[in-house]
Amino acid sequence: LIHFYKRLAMGKIKCSELRNRKKEELTKQLDDLKTELAQLRVAKVTGGAASKLSKIRVVRKSIARVYIVMHQKQKENLRKFYKGKKYKPIDLRPKKTRAIRKALSAHEKSLKTAKTLHALRSFPQRKFAVKA
Repeated sequence: LIHFYKRLAMGKIKCSELRNRKKEELTKQLDDLKTELAQLRVAKVTGGAASKLSKIRVVRKSIARVYIVMHQKQKENLRKFYKGKKYKPIDLRPKKTRAIRKALSAHEKSLKTAKTLHALRSFPQRKFAVKA
């Protein structure tokens, strides 16, 4: 954990490091980054050092990374929750194309009407004995 806060002081954070953190840790880190960003913006207004001004971008991107990881985890948990259920939220369904989504399923394609079934029964495929 100490190593992590050294990195935080340095600025840039890797998503791979964030992924193995708990939600509480991520929210705490997000608050820390936001307060740091607020301090940097104050420094910008008061005419701070150039190093602080360049750090604003790094901190903003770090905040974005934390948000990305939080949303990825949330989506992953939703996918686990809805796995095997009959209905899923639209954003968890496969996108594909509209035509493919609206197309009949294999089962629906194979269904036949009562009239067709009657015709098939009445007039089965004729079998011919072919002379060789």
